[in-house]
Amino acid sequence: MKLTVERLGHLGDGIAPGPVFVPMALPGEVVEGDVTDGRMADPRIVTPSPARVRPACPHYRACGGCSLMHASEDFVADWKAGVVRTALAAQGLEAPFRPVMTSPPQSRRRATLSGRRTKKGALVGFHGRASGTIVEIPGCRLLHPALIAALPLLNEVTMLGASRKGEVALTVTVTEGGLDLAVSDGKPLEQSLFLVLAALTERAGLARIVWNGEPVVSRHPAAQRFGNARVVPPAGAFLQATEAGEAALVAAVRDAVGGAKRIADLFAGSGTFSLPLADRAEIHAVEGEAAMLAALDAGWRQAPGLHRVTTETRDLFRRPLLPDELKRFDAVVIDPPRAGAEAQARELAGSSVAVIAAVSCNPVTFARDARLLADGGFAIDWIQVVDQFRWSPHVELVARFSR
Repeated sequence: MKLTVERLGHLGDGIAPGPVFVPMALPGEVVEGDVTDGRMADPRIVTPSPARVRPACPHYRACGGCSLMHASEDFVADWKAGVVRTALAAQGLEAPFRPVMTSPPQSRRRATLSGRRTKKGALVGFHGRASGTIVEIPGCRLLHPALIAALPLLNEVTMLGASRKGEVALTVTVTEGGLDLAVSDGKPLEQSLFLVLAALTERAGLARIVWNGEPVVSRHPAAQRFGNARVVPPAGAFLQATEAGEAALVAAVRDAVGGAKRIADLFAGSGTFSLPLADRAEIHAVEGEAAMLAALDAGWRQAPGLHRVTTETRDLFRRPLLPDELKRFDAVVIDPPRAGAEAQARELAGSSVAVIAAVSCNPVTFARDARLLADGGFAIDWIQVVDQFRWSPHVELVARFSR
């Protein structure tokens, strides 16, 4: 079949009439190929888009780690902003947009790779596009160089700890103390494996290894910097994907709350926003995971010159902060997971809070919650889209709401 791609879907695939999903295709392109079950798996580009570029990575066609490397940076930025505009329009909303901020190549400081033993050794990499096959990624253009340098080590860990029939998930993070490695779906942590992993940690200079959720060795603190504070998040805890992306989000949040002196940080995690904002405001950090708040609190207590930071362990999905509790804050920062924060948005809409800095990784749930805030008297002053998951369809944003 010969088809013309009309638009991109939310996963970055081209969509032609039918609908037919066409991977690695761009709007306006004429493509040709066999169609099975509504998908043209191996399209030939007959008429390329002006926005098409040569992918920067030799693994691109096989690897599933990236899906938009065939499009220019300007195209991707415009498309991601458009995704947010479309989600808002579906709720009857619109807003001014700031220029999109994109993280540079080779800046992804945390990734989860898959590992599998083979007859000759091990395979470590990302899953192939729409496949369970593992694709090795030497020279990956996405990951931080420290993660690329660790690939031989991850092969060794896979050989030690993967079963012959299963895969291990290897979450590796760049920290101040060295690489932080959390392995899941590995063999049971028996004494012999424990001793080998402990020796490997020392030899490779790792900060920490956690195996199937159980700490093995902590050689150095797996610390991150949040503003002036040094924080050691729990193994596997949420962390912004790139330093540049985190800096862009923090700058936008700081701009949104302005001169507020009392700020509630909801879904605070380990302090990504709380601790940088504490250099000029009192912060009340609320989070459902006690271990993350403990890390935040320890970081605050050891950092010089910060205002008071209090913490509260609370399930904001089931027990959102109520208007009477919110009235003591000049501004609120809210950074929920992909499901959004519908219950909390309803309470914010009925509160006396004047300014909200809303951080989101899901334009659809963001727009849903924005509608609730708009119905409560808030306007969207601006939106900052941050592309820290470069070459992927993932979208992050910060929005400023004011009454």
